[in-house]
Amino acid sequence: MKKDCRPAAKDVLEYLQGRRGDLVSLLRRMTEAESPSDVPGAQHEIREIIAMRLERLGYSVKRIPGKVSGGMLHARPAHRRPDQPAQLLLGHYDTVWPLGTLDEMPFEHAQDVVRGPGVYDMKGGVAQAILAIGALKDFDCEPAVTPHIFLNSDEEIGSRESRRYIESLAPHMNRVLVLEPSLGPGGMLKTARKGIGRFTVTVQGEAAHAGLDPGAGASAILELSHVIQALFALNDLDRGITVNVGTIDGGLRPNVVAPKSTAVVDVRVESQADADQICAEIRSLEPAIEGTSLLIEGGFGRPAMERTAANRGLWQLACRLGDELGLELEQGLAGGGSDGNFTSQHTATLDGLGAVGDGAHARHEHLRLGPTLERAALLALLLMAPPLGLQQPLHGDT
Repeated sequence: MKKDCRPAAKDVLEYLQGRRGDLVSLLRRMTEAESPSDVPGAQHEIREIIAMRLERLGYSVKRIPGKVSGGMLHARPAHRRPDQPAQLLLGHYDTVWPLGTLDEMPFEHAQDVVRGPGVYDMKGGVAQAILAIGALKDFDCEPAVTPHIFLNSDEEIGSRESRRYIESLAPHMNRVLVLEPSLGPGGMLKTARKGIGRFTVTVQGEAAHAGLDPGAGASAILELSHVIQALFALNDLDRGITVNVGTIDGGLRPNVVAPKSTAVVDVRVESQADADQICAEIRSLEPAIEGTSLLIEGGFGRPAMERTAANRGLWQLACRLGDELGLELEQGLAGGGSDGNFTSQHTATLDGLGAVGDGAHARHEHLRLGPTLERAALLALLLMAPPLGLQQPLHGDT
């Protein structure tokens, strides 16, 4: 391969637009390999489809077994310079759809639209990455920043097993390109994501007969009603803070003063400062009803992906390359989290580089081939770009 090669943007775009059939074929194979997050045994087929394509492109693929998940995949060029900076293509191949979804929601391709479970979130992004890497090979280019690919099978359920691998790789990366789908039908890139917290509030009260001796009891349900109002009062939409009590449970039967109740709370914030503040306010809640007590558990599982200076620099690079392709890129804030929330704490991260379409986690899930191929071209140009700065080189098999 030619080192530091950089073909014209229009040539890269034309090449990838000519790979429409390959994209559809690969998407069909990947979509028909159903891969729900909660069925680890279902992840083998999809991982092998991806691994074999990368191996044909000259990549060394490490298959990382999972203890409770379907495992992970880490790939990088088989022949690479150890002193060269690295960049990470980050994504997942699990979906929210249960086995058998294809029976009622089959893979479909009609004109510019592809439909099916997981095509948009996010098998389309993985397919884009494979096509972009193929473009580098066919243009005989060796990027100045070595591409690594890390894909997991538990992103949709919190990346509990894969997070440590992601956070061990990120500090060594010059930049991270997240293959999650773009934001909204217009295809905005995600330059910020909210941090996500999950709290469980357990109220302990005192049981008593509701008819014979109600004064002897302390209702955990009544106390929980005060807690719920205090939690909802923490919402601040102008600052992007949302606090939602999503589920509640409690009580034994109608004629018993409830001795116990629980609430599970979802919290979203735009910054670490807001996360710290809201976390402190939730943990400082005190019972309003005499004879009750509160146990507050949980915290923030995904930090906010903020618009740091490094992230802004990567976004600006994407805009310049987009201009070369004739694309007018827009940016947005996503209320949901991704594994980019983790990498953004360590290095420049740009999210939403995957498929353009709509319907993540919904029955109308689909992607549009034309814009998605344009994003594959953008991805290829980002892979060919020079380093953003000096990060620690990655040695060995982290």
